[in-house]
Amino acid sequence: MTDKVFDNNQVSIAGEVMTDFEFSHDVFGEGFYILEVSVSRLSNSYDNIPIMISERLVDVKADLKGKYVEVNGQFRSYNRHEDNKNRLVLSVFAREIKVSEEDTEGIRPNFIFLDGFVCKQPIYRKTPLGREIADILLAVNRPYGKSDYIPCICWGRNARFAENFTVGGHIQVWGRIQSREYQKKISENEFEKRIAYEVSVSKLEYLEEY
Repeated sequence: MTDKVFDNNQVSIAGEVMTDFEFSHDVFGEGFYILEVSVSRLSNSYDNIPIMISERLVDVKADLKGKYVEVNGQFRSYNRHEDNKNRLVLSVFAREIKVSEEDTEGIRPNFIFLDGFVCKQPIYRKTPLGREIADILLAVNRPYGKSDYIPCICWGRNARFAENFTVGGHIQVWGRIQSREYQKKISENEFEKRIAYEVSVSKLEYLEEY
C-alpha cells in the first residue's frame, strides 16, 4: 500500500492526556484503545479530542495521564448503532505517537488537511450576531472502498464560498479539529450532554475536474 493513499487525510495534534486507555475493539487480535487528549487553542480554551491507538504503537497498560503526546494520523468516522439510529462517531486514528513529560512548545498543536467530496448540500446560515456559517459533510476516501464522513464548519468568506458547492464537488480543506458540547433531547423533559467533533476550516479550495 503506498503512502499516497493517506495523503488525503492528515492530522497532527499535540496535547495533555486526560484519561486512561479505554478498550474500543479488536481487529484480527490487534486491540484498539481510546485516549482523550486536551489540545489548547489560541484563545486559551481547549478541545478534548479522542485518539484511537493500536496496542502495537504504545503500552496500553501504562498510565499516561498528565503526560504530553504528539500524534500523527487521520481523522476517521464510523457508525455506531444506538436508539435504532446510526450515530457518526469520530476520532483521530494514530499512526505515530510520541510521549513526553513536558508540554511540547513551538509545534503546531492542532492541524488537519482533508481532500474529499461534498456528500450533502452545504447548509449556510447566520448566527443571531450576524456571523456567517456553512456546514459541509465531507466524504474522504480510504483504501478498500471505505470512506470517512467528516463534518466541517466554515466561517465568513469561506462560508459564502461553500454555500454554492454541490453534492459530489471535490474540495480540499485545512484547519483544526474542534470539540463542541450540545444537549441531546432524550425525552420530553430529559436532555443528555454530548460532545460533537468537527473540522473548523481556515482555508478551502474547490478543485475543478477536467
